[in-house]
Amino acid sequence: MTTRLIDEGLFDGADPPRLVGARCSGCGTVVFPRQGSCPRCSDGSMSAHPLPVRGQVWSWTAQAFEPKPPYRAPADGYRPYHVGYVDLGEVLVETRLEVARPEIRIGLPVRLTTVPAYRDEDGTDVLTFAFRPDPGGRR
Repeated sequence: MTTRLIDEGLFDGADPPRLVGARCSGCGTVVFPRQGSCPRCSDGSMSAHPLPVRGQVWSWTAQAFEPKPPYRAPADGYRPYHVGYVDLGEVLVETRLEVARPEIRIGLPVRLTTVPAYRDEDGTDVLTFAFRPDPGGRR
């Protein structure tokens, strides 16, 4: 099966992929996804900044209804899933959470992973980022 990442600009190109944000050279602010100017000081230049692969659930909710386009439902139809913010230390990342309802909680240690977002017309599985429980993470 052929796969590709949903947006190469979100990742560093390593295997397995890591998320890449940007850091301001002026004030040190870290953002994700990358952007061309600092939202805090507007003075520094923004450079690529690899993000940690481990963090903690900061907040979460259930995505109970099908999102608007450009979202594409899987071939077998829409199924609710968890979304939230993961605290990576320098930045909060909005993400899908691959965590079962009985396990999910604020402070849960999680680790970066990729999951299928949808299948292209040519049969390619398009992958996006998500976070899953990290049994070896901080508690």
